[in-house]
Amino acid sequence: MSLKEQNSGEFKPLYQKIEQVITNKIIAGEWKPGEMLPSEFQLADSLNVSQGTVRKALNSLGESNIVFRRQGVGTFVSENTLKDMLFHFFHYKANDGEEKGLPSAELIDIKLIDASAELACQLELAQGDSVIKIIRIRKLAKKPCIAEQIYLPQCFFTQLDIAGDLPNSLYHYYQESFNITINKAADKIRAVIADDTDYELIGVTPGMPLLEVSRQAKALDGRLVEYRISRVDSEQLHYLVDLN
Repeated sequence: MSLKEQNSGEFKPLYQKIEQVITNKIIAGEWKPGEMLPSEFQLADSLNVSQGTVRKALNSLGESNIVFRRQGVGTFVSENTLKDMLFHFFHYKANDGEEKGLPSAELIDIKLIDASAELACQLELAQGDSVIKIIRIRKLAKKPCIAEQIYLPQCFFTQLDIAGDLPNSLYHYYQESFNITINKAADKIRAVIADDTDYELIGVTPGMPLLEVSRQAKALDGRLVEYRISRVDSEQLHYLVDLN
């Protein structure tokens, strides 16, 4: 499909069209996470545009963290490494101010369920579609502090529901195993009261206050691929976002 056909009826600067072409190739798996892209000259030649247009597209993709550039080396597809997740997607900090890294994760249950009306809405599915439900807890210094419920459309994560275990960093796992790169996440935070399930999972007495953080996470192509509910022991952790 030509660039003109891709954007018929909608004007976009040429570099934005090239940016979308490169993004589509990454989504399709033509270039894997951590892999170096062809040079600016090679991309310009294959896409029949100038090097300046390619450079502008790559700079824009770099600002969106879809690629990263190493001066004198080249441009690479970004990876959701453990470090990336810690600094970009994990906003919980210990109340004592000590930097303790990313809490470890322990899988409690994983199963296939039918999407309820609420889940269907959160994941842009049809009610009754197959959804993978993951329950796990996070521990800091071996003490449970977060109970997580994670919901994934089964159509994007085939056979994940039969996985024997899951790694600590799910976003890196999604990228490596399913070619799904989490590019954006929106969190909603509210105060809630602990219930019996919270006591069973993280030991918080029913009636005590918790933070509940619900997240919708999107892939590079805009698909909603994860809905997550984290219930956080506010005696141990707080939610922090640095605004620059």
